[in-house]
Amino acid sequence: MTNAEIAEQLERLGKLMDIHGLDPTQTKILGAAAFTVDKLDYPLSTYPPDQIGKIRGLWGKTAERIREILETKELPALVALERATPVGVLEMLHIKGLGPKKIQIVWKEMEIETLGELLYACQENRLTLYKGFGAKTQHNIQEAIEYYLQHQGHFLWAEVEVLFPQIDGFLKKCLGSENVAVTGSYRRQDPTIDELTFVTQSTRTQTKAIFQTAQPPALLEENDTGVLYQLTNGLRLRLLDGNEPFIGRLFQTTASEEFLTAIPLFKTPNPATTEEEIFTALKLPYLDPALRSDACWIERSKTKGVPNLIQPTDIRGLIHSHSTWSDGSDSIAAMAREAKRLNLEYLVISDHSQAAFYAKGLSIEQIHQQQAEIDSLNQQLEKETSTQPFHVFKSIEADILGDGELDYPKEILETFDLVIASIHSQLRMTEEKAQSRLIKAIENPFTTILGHPTGRLLLSRKGYPINHKKIIDACVANGVVIELNAHPRRLDIDWKWIPYVLDKGGWISINPDAHEIAGFDDTRYGVLVAQKGGLTADRNLSSLPLTEFKNFLSTRNRR
Repeated sequence: MTNAEIAEQLERLGKLMDIHGLDPTQTKILGAAAFTVDKLDYPLSTYPPDQIGKIRGLWGKTAERIREILETKELPALVALERATPVGVLEMLHIKGLGPKKIQIVWKEMEIETLGELLYACQENRLTLYKGFGAKTQHNIQEAIEYYLQHQGHFLWAEVEVLFPQIDGFLKKCLGSENVAVTGSYRRQDPTIDELTFVTQSTRTQTKAIFQTAQPPALLEENDTGVLYQLTNGLRLRLLDGNEPFIGRLFQTTASEEFLTAIPLFKTPNPATTEEEIFTALKLPYLDPALRSDACWIERSKTKGVPNLIQPTDIRGLIHSHSTWSDGSDSIAAMAREAKRLNLEYLVISDHSQAAFYAKGLSIEQIHQQQAEIDSLNQQLEKETSTQPFHVFKSIEADILGDGELDYPKEILETFDLVIASIHSQLRMTEEKAQSRLIKAIENPFTTILGHPTGRLLLSRKGYPINHKKIIDACVANGVVIELNAHPRRLDIDWKWIPYVLDKGGWISINPDAHEIAGFDDTRYGVLVAQKGGLTADRNLSSLPLTEFKNFLSTRNRR
């Protein structure tokens, strides 16, 4: 083994010991030993093993560890610690600005075990609540995580959307607007993207020529259908070329494999000028690209017709937002005035409850103070000249505790206009435990909305296991609305379950879970993914006009 490889194992052991809070003296010794080994001007692998302990700085136990590495190519103590450390915590060692001491706080105090969770915590302004994590440190860590994740090849749809205009514009400039069309998972509005795919009307020579630059992207694959590149930010870009009919290829590559398998064999009209012609040839109504992931829409469109999909303009109010009272970055007044400026009709403030200490959850005294502030703000808003009424509703995102109870007594819960019940702690549960907690919360008469039902974070945390049908059935039976949390890293409830909710007569609520004014825009991502599930505005709670929303709450609270 090289000195660098030996030093790497020693240094890693020291860092992991630091993360686990083990012997601080040893961690310092290991760090110094790693530095010494790396700077030696001769290879330790050729040095007499019994003489290693005589080298300055490599005495005693350190020499024993080096001999273990040389003999077995691994360090048993390091292997043991790696096995005892969550993979996501190990990955944090790659993030600039996150040393072992900070990682220990993140893991042991914040109870965060993946980079995705840590990024989400940065976006929710939670790191600043802990010693050693100021606003600047939090910002730097967030940027470092985003950079690292971008180079892993997996992206949120929202992240690709930022890059899309530049890539799309470049391709159309080089090949002609009429010769390029986006397809694949991006066009279907899938929540996560592995590659951005375009259909082109060009020859292979033309396709490859556009990247003959001083710093061309890496060519990963070339076959009969096209070429696959990897851009410098890690995103894979596939360009499909060839002589097949353009519209036919667009249709085939937009649909998922499941969708294509479920339709009868067909011949593309020659030449097809629109995708509508293809659907007509298939004797099917035209289906929006968002509906071409799930094969269920082939039969549903025949028996129930094509849904009039919800649009971003159908959102009438913002349900589920956090202010500076808990872990938000903006005041209630600032958020309300921005929502009003956006021509929305209401804002529901749902700060965290007291059990969420990590998010500055509200004490009972703070709840009374906040509600008084909202009352005063509503009085001010009523006096202001406006063509459209606007109202701020009192809410709380109440933690569902370990036993399924909500995080406040009855006399406090009944002071809110609506309650969002969510699980934020003890996420490592069996399906049986998760079901028990969720159903008990759903059956609580004060629960209005079930927040992010699985607790997942896309590309980061799978979420606790639940029986979706039983949870949806319980919500419908108890008049509880199911949240589609629009944060692009959540998008929970999964869109695949929306048809079942609709069939059962349930309601969805697309909510931004905004922790700052900029978070209002996330509502759009919720709408786009809801379209994949066939959601219509008349079954989305946040699409109700103010008067109807008030009536909904009034009826709900009288049950």
